[in-house]
Amino acid sequence: MKKKNFLFLLLTTVAGLMFALGMCMCLVPEWDLFKSGVVVTGLGLLALMVVAFTAWIRAGKPVAKINWALAGKIAYGVVSALVLGAGMSMIMVFDDLLLPGIIVGVVGIVMLLCLIPLCKGLKD
Repeated sequence: MKKKNFLFLLLTTVAGLMFALGMCMCLVPEWDLFKSGVVVTGLGLLALMVVAFTAWIRAGKPVAKINWALAGKIAYGVVSALVLGAGMSMIMVFDDLLLPGIIVGVVGIVMLLCLIPLCKGLKD
């Protein structure tokens, strides 16, 4: 392994660990470190973006054009997964939201199923 590849691996690992530790600091209530966790998560994300950008430049690749259709499909998929997750959370966490949670979950499933013709298209 070359030194530059090892350095890239090391920096990516450290940045990923910073991001993961920051998320844990935010989400584990016993630690009571939400504000510090947001800062550590932001720094980890920033470090990951800097490492990715420098790797892109080092590879000598041209700046890619944004494919807005693909970006829209990805955003739709993320929103669909969040709707399904919200329905599941409503069912499992809140006792009085069983029926609305089922409805929201089914809507999320239908939204995710609509991704198939959106990405592959409809054929005869």
